Amino acid sequence: MRLPLICAALLVGTGAVFAQAPAAPAPDAKPAAPAAKEGAPHTGAVGQALESGANSFTEGQVKERFAKMGFGEVKDLTKDETGIWRGKAEHAGKPVTIGMDYKGNVAAQ
Repeated sequence: MRLPLICAALLVGTGAVFAQAPAAPAPDAKPAAPAAKEGAPHTGAVGQALESGANSFTEGQVKERFAKMGFGEVKDLTKDETGIWRGKAEHAGKPVTIGMDYKGNVAAQ
């Protein structure tokens, strides 16, 4: 007789745990980047910290990636000693300094 009551109590107790609201993120926490869709090409993220590494992107691929992300007038592209492509472009009519790492992440200032 006690076993069914204990099982029922455990089931009710664990259901309450799952019904709780998720913890709120810290006020200064950055939102997580959206997950890439399975099978979709990696397009990189804008604003991520650029990581050094062996960069296999060609200058043409880098220019194409910047154009798809809304950067115009891409010029002065060079790959630095850390493997990061750096250059200048225009975005929203303003000049910006741009960079792209080996993962395709893009930063602009």
